[in-house]
Amino acid sequence: MININYSLKTQDLQSKLNTFWKLSGEKIRSIQTEYDDNDGSPVFTKNGKYTTRGWTEWTQGFQYGSAILQFDATDEADFLEIGRKKTLEKMAPHISHVGVHDHGFNNVSTYGNLLRLMREGKIAQNDWEQNFYELALKISGAVQASRWTDIKDDGGFIHSFNGAHSLFVDTIRSCRALMISHQLGHVFQGEGDAKISLLERAIKHIEATANFSVFYGEGRDIYDAWGRTAHECVFNVKDGNYRCPNSQQGYTGFSTWTRGLAWAMCGFAEQLECLEILDGMELESVGGRSYIKNFMLKAAKATCDFYIENTPICGIPYWDTGAPNLHKMGDYLNEKANPFNDHEPVDSSAAAIAAQGLLRFGKYLKENGDAKTGEKYWQTGLTVMNSLLEEPYLSTDENHQGLLLHTIYHQPNGWDFVPEGSKIPYGESCMWGDYHFREVALYLQKHINNEPYYTFFNCLPK
Repeated sequence: MININYSLKTQDLQSKLNTFWKLSGEKIRSIQTEYDDNDGSPVFTKNGKYTTRGWTEWTQGFQYGSAILQFDATDEADFLEIGRKKTLEKMAPHISHVGVHDHGFNNVSTYGNLLRLMREGKIAQNDWEQNFYELALKISGAVQASRWTDIKDDGGFIHSFNGAHSLFVDTIRSCRALMISHQLGHVFQGEGDAKISLLERAIKHIEATANFSVFYGEGRDIYDAWGRTAHECVFNVKDGNYRCPNSQQGYTGFSTWTRGLAWAMCGFAEQLECLEILDGMELESVGGRSYIKNFMLKAAKATCDFYIENTPICGIPYWDTGAPNLHKMGDYLNEKANPFNDHEPVDSSAAAIAAQGLLRFGKYLKENGDAKTGEKYWQTGLTVMNSLLEEPYLSTDENHQGLLLHTIYHQPNGWDFVPEGSKIPYGESCMWGDYHFREVALYLQKHINNEPYYTFFNCLPK
């Protein structure tokens, strides 16, 4: 269980953040200089150097989005140039990619961040450039929404690359693409010019995630516990019935893959924030603001609670809460996570994603009448970040291209690099871990500097 540091202040992390951004810039420049984009998207490091891993090209937006975040944090113009140029050169195929559930990762991280910087006045206003970013985001949201599966009781979800039967918990972060496209006024049309509401599809997907991907201790199966998540939920596409939980990157469908848990924490928190700006009349067709808010609140609270209860005291989780060799590690939840153990790897990328969810949800609750509970989550987020911003998680080796150490991609498939003499993978980085580490660091820096509150929907006109 995380030992929440209630005395920690956001300003206490300022020195660590200064070091972080210096290291971050060095890593981006190293990848820009040494990595061959013709090899495909960089995914994770092997012996400290980024390499690719063909599955889907879901990490390219994180590569160029990281440069954009670096510019936002430091005002160093060369990073803006990298992000702008590479988005123009490389990201167009991701806008029209009909085969993945990753549009929020690739396109909101690039086109969305660039449009946000223009809206916030951090880059000069240019109408045609603005129109270019807006068009990319409009189409991205519509293409993502086209991967649709109807289920019982007028529900539905954006299906994963596994097929129409498959709901992934991480896809909640791609609902950002639908929300932005809708709020930019895009009209998504189907057969016979039928107009399809992007807002409704986003809300229905979020609701399906809350109803099926998150458990609430209500007896769905004997492993049902408050806040645990399933990576994948399987549906019968003929009758729309839910069939079972499953897992692609976790240990089983009946244990909790911690990065999937973190995606849910972050996704529900930021969608609660977005709900505040949505038109109430539009929400009536999907249950109304109060109904939507309540299921999002329940899911956000449950997942954050589960993370706190099932993570070691430092706030860094092991890769799955049911990993088969954890029992060999003794009272591991009451000790700091040990990336160098002989039994199961940690996943610091889950911690970086979860930290953002904890901070956003904590702030949301504090501003909406529940200061005590909000403080708990906010301070937990700070506690996690305090651990991540120092060794052994912050990468200080100038020869290592990764920023966040001890991340895991796919433990069941054995894709992660195992150093000589070790029984488990450790010491490596991944592109989503580095990006989300930068994203939550930027979130905190803006808070410290009293800059505009950082949300994905800051790219929308005021």
